[in-house]
Amino acid sequence: MPGVEVTVEGLSKSFGRANIWSDVTLTLPPGEVSVLLGPSGTGKSVFLKSLIGLLKPEMGSIVIHDTDLVRCNESKLYELRKLFGVLFQDGALFGSMNLYDNIAFPLREHTRKSESQIRDIVMEKMDMVGLKGDEMKLPGEISGGMRKRAGLARALVLDPEIILFDEPDSGLDPVRTAYLNQLIIDLNAQTDSTFLIVTHDINTAQTVPDNIGMLYRKHLAMFGPREVLLTSDDPVVAQFLNGRRQGPIGMSEEKDTAQAAREMAEVDELDGLPPIKPQLQATAGLPERKAVARRQKRVRDMLHTLPPAAQEAIRRSFGENGAPQERAQAVGAAPYGRPEDPTRTLPRVSPDDDPTTQLPQVR
Repeated sequence: MPGVEVTVEGLSKSFGRANIWSDVTLTLPPGEVSVLLGPSGTGKSVFLKSLIGLLKPEMGSIVIHDTDLVRCNESKLYELRKLFGVLFQDGALFGSMNLYDNIAFPLREHTRKSESQIRDIVMEKMDMVGLKGDEMKLPGEISGGMRKRAGLARALVLDPEIILFDEPDSGLDPVRTAYLNQLIIDLNAQTDSTFLIVTHDINTAQTVPDNIGMLYRKHLAMFGPREVLLTSDDPVVAQFLNGRRQGPIGMSEEKDTAQAAREMAEVDELDGLPPIKPQLQATAGLPERKAVARRQKRVRDMLHTLPPAAQEAIRRSFGENGAPQERAQAVGAAPYGRPEDPTRTLPRVSPDDDPTTQLPQVR
């Protein structure tokens, strides 16, 4: 059974007089991997906290299993939170507990399972994230990457239908981030849960998700199939994906129109966007991601509503016969006529691997 659909309508959040974002509307398709991008300070983490009921929006709705989290009572909200698993930026592990007890904690708190049952579940999840054999280590004795994986194992123990990742690449070098990205895809293949990732990492945004959204200027500028944002010629997208200074995004807030125009004139001859990289596939030997076939049908149904560049990229990714080019990637042929992404074939992570502006609205 795939992860649950999450429908967000007209969501607005403020702290006092400071508006964070307004009228956020999107649908997280069941079982698919979605990424939320945006400049620092645009409220991406606030959005995650609103999804699980830790923050209460002033307006709008968040509907899961026909229940609105914004308006339900505390008892119902408590039950709905069990549908979520969350990987926090720092792993959020208890420093005085070993990894086994950290990962077992949700099971002991929220279930009546026996210690024997708990052990079976904990060992299964530790094996899934490549931490088998590290049960007795304390969080202070392991690397940042291992802490992330331990936090991910803990997020998985209740078999959540929705898994939220709050900047999983924070504090990791590019190599560990690449391993973690592959692990995320592998876990999606095994669980078929609905994933939402908040990140600043451009490689993650280019290679991991089925869908991408972008928060900008206190609203959700776009959410839809990954190809829409990755082929957009919008100046905000070009600046963000190229990681350059010139453009509408400033250091602490958006630049005024005149300044942005002067800077864009300086980079007029630069490429608007980096080349599209192929999406990561599950590691050989694991189940195929069920979300791939569901997404293919969903995207084909909306294809005529998308920008021409996105349509072309989607058709190429599906191949001539309409099937995604997974087989081509597996034997080394990259779609879009570009060199193969070197992170695509990374093996599953093991303990030894880690030594320590307005975009088109698509819904």
